Amino acid sequence: MHWIDAGIFFMYMIALLGVGVWFMRKNASADDYFVGGRGMSAGHIGLSVVATDVGGGFSIGLGGLGFVMGLSGSWMLFTGLLGAWLAAVILIPRVYPLGRDHALLTFPQLLGRFFDRRVALLAGVICVIGYLGFTSSQLLAGAKLASAAVEGLDLRTALIVMGTVTVLYTVLGGMKAVVYTDTIQWAVLIGGLAFVGLPMAYSAVGGMDGIRSTVDSDLLRLDNVGMIQLINWAVTIVPIWFVGMTLYQRIYASRSEQEARKAWFIAGVFEWPIMAFLGVALGLLAHVGAKQGLLDAVVNDVSSIDPEMGLPLLLRAILPVGLLGLMLSVYFSAILSTADSCLMAASGNLVTDIVERFRPSRSIAHTLRSSQFFTLGLGAIAIAIALTMENVLSLMLHSYAFMVSGLLVPLVGALFFGMRDARAALFAMVVGGGTTVGLTSSGLQLPLGLDANIFGIAAAILVAMLFTRVFPLTSPHVRA
Repeated sequence: MHWIDAGIFFMYMIALLGVGVWFMRKNASADDYFVGGRGMSAGHIGLSVVATDVGGGFSIGLGGLGFVMGLSGSWMLFTGLLGAWLAAVILIPRVYPLGRDHALLTFPQLLGRFFDRRVALLAGVICVIGYLGFTSSQLLAGAKLASAAVEGLDLRTALIVMGTVTVLYTVLGGMKAVVYTDTIQWAVLIGGLAFVGLPMAYSAVGGMDGIRSTVDSDLLRLDNVGMIQLINWAVTIVPIWFVGMTLYQRIYASRSEQEARKAWFIAGVFEWPIMAFLGVALGLLAHVGAKQGLLDAVVNDVSSIDPEMGLPLLLRAILPVGLLGLMLSVYFSAILSTADSCLMAASGNLVTDIVERFRPSRSIAHTLRSSQFFTLGLGAIAIAIALTMENVLSLMLHSYAFMVSGLLVPLVGALFFGMRDARAALFAMVVGGGTTVGLTSSGLQLPLGLDANIFGIAAAILVAMLFTRVFPLTSPHVRA
């Protein structure tokens, strides 16, 4: 990498650490650290929500989908639009008042209001595990980007360096640093992809004539995807908008219910069509560039290329000095915008839902210090997990599936069907999450190619119905 590109990238990372230090000096309570003082606007929240959900993993993952599937890969993020708008209409009006009235900081605390402390504790454990996996996927995305763009930089070194920067500024700044930097990072990402990456890649492959003469026409169609794949995406991604800890933190951080709902509508539009088509189009152009030989100068064997590495390699091959550093910063922005949020979610769950249940904090200052300490520890674990993984999108979707299959049924049962039986919630969480993990790790070929998450959710529903309908409590737990 030219020293100018390296300098741009280095200065960007230094600036992010500066933001973390700035907000560290302004955090005065756990409310400040975890939910930004509960006074944030729809614009900042909306951009932070979509930056968190799409982020680096989906940016790199969408590029990989575009490389393999073409434009049809964009339908994966259509499920993000559905999830965001459904949550705005039917979830936020039910949960925002509870968060405001009871000063909730986390999603498990909400389940605790409906059931009991045991349910909240188990939900906290599920969230910590799920968001550790999700954080790891973002760090892996960043390492793939850096190692593809910088000649001689191996994946392991890139992962350690970029992971350390991400963890440090998140530890320092808390939620305000996360949300405000997310706003900037999302603007940088969209601007960089739309006005630098896309036009230059399009020009480099010879425009539409070059695309049509190089790749199969199926990659240019929107129906080049099977119904089972669409179902798998929908069942995995739509429900995360109802159980995602990062999203509840932003609901609680909003200054009003109306601002929160507006933020979710904003996020949906940015998910699809804007980011969906930008991501897969760039991946498709990387596929074209590989076929045309544009990547031969930066990779030894194009035929064995990891699809998720295609886009970073194309950018390295075609961008001039200065712009490569800018685009590295763009993608690093996307990665940070998700990694920091997921790390904050895992930390919030660990501190609020697990540690302080057994060892209550002695003071506000002690809570802040312990929150930063646990954030640092979880960040180190996330880096260690990422060092053992290979595929960004797979790690993300598995993390999603684990949380959804464990948490969705108790939430829906409590909010919409009046379920208050803590036994039903506990067993649904254990059986649902356990079924998904068991089927995923078993390597079994599931019927019709359906995702393991579908069977996990079905198992959780059956268990919940068994306890609430067949063996109901005469006086189930009720929490006002």
